[in-house]
Amino acid sequence: MGNKNLRRLRCLVTAPTMCNLERLAQMDGSQSVGKVVDKLVREKMIALHQPPGPWGAHYLTRFKRVT
Repeated sequence: MGNKNLRRLRCLVTAPTMCNLERLAQMDGSQSVGKVVDKLVREKMIALHQPPGPWGAHYLTRFKRVT
């Protein structure tokens, strides 16, 4: 397996949120709620980096960061 870039996180959620996280973990076949949280955050970050609509491609090409 090697070294993984993992950090511990403790968060406080309401009872309905915990129930929903456990349900999502069960639907995904995952063993832990932490993996569900990780997946949700990853999907949200990908969605935030997508162009925000039909004008998004123009916006990204016009203001593209130069490295």
